[in-house]
Amino acid sequence: MIIIPFAEGEANLDWLALTDALAAGHALPKAEIADTFLYRGKDTLLNRSAWIDGLGVAVKAATVFPDNPTKGEPMINGAVNLFNDATGALEALVDFHLVTKWKTAGDSLLAARRLARPDSRNILIVGAGTVGRSLHAAYSAAFPDAEFTLWNRTASSGQAMADDLGIHWQPDLQTAMAGADIITSATMSTTPVIKGDWIQPGTHVDLIGAYRPDMREADDTALQRARLFVDSFDTTLEHIGELKEPLATGAITRDHVLADYYQLDAFTRQSDEEITMFKNGGGAHLDLMVGRYILDCWTAAQGTQGS
Repeated sequence: MIIIPFAEGEANLDWLALTDALAAGHALPKAEIADTFLYRGKDTLLNRSAWIDGLGVAVKAATVFPDNPTKGEPMINGAVNLFNDATGALEALVDFHLVTKWKTAGDSLLAARRLARPDSRNILIVGAGTVGRSLHAAYSAAFPDAEFTLWNRTASSGQAMADDLGIHWQPDLQTAMAGADIITSATMSTTPVIKGDWIQPGTHVDLIGAYRPDMREADDTALQRARLFVDSFDTTLEHIGELKEPLATGAITRDHVLADYYQLDAFTRQSDEEITMFKNGGGAHLDLMVGRYILDCWTAAQGTQGS
């Protein structure tokens, strides 16, 4: 059984190859997924499981202890357990944060490679958290000639991250959106910050941050103006406020959500002027695909070192 820690595992990875692995994973039979939660006061144990015939089984186990930072400990700890498809044997334990980082940004990058204009040169990152840094790395791989701009609600942390990454800082979101070919948003907002009236024709919008029924990053106008895609119908439509709320109010209808990754051929841009939008919802099936990619890269690297 292999143990893959963060730094050593990440050294073997490539963003574009990861998106190819995600595409290949969605060509296999549809995943079976299930989540379970256990609670002790504020503390949580989360298990997310997925089984894909031909790829194997993953159980992503994570503990969330909100008081840990006051003790100098990480709030979230965990691992992804990978089981062999043929025998059910435990093959690997992969660092939780490694899988989550590459899954979250890679999930969005796959859509952007198919929906954003290939000549996109101006990329706006909305949100100065950890995910924003991952998005800078991922999008840089697919759009190497692009310039990046950052907006964040808290100016001090936004300016600090922009300086650290060597990208532009823009304190006004409407101005930042006016010049963007791609907008990738990873905030914790419960009220929309992405206004549809501010999106320019030809823009690709990537929504990541909202993951609960009470969370949204884009307003109704933004969704109505866009051709809308998701990574998984099962993990987005009835679970995340970004879609659950406008579907409930009638702002959009179910047929407005055109496809998920199990219809990857439908992820196409029809014109340079249209607005495309992708909602990144996550899911244990993506943890399995990414975990398997990490394990494959690890095994290949170890074989090379031993030869």
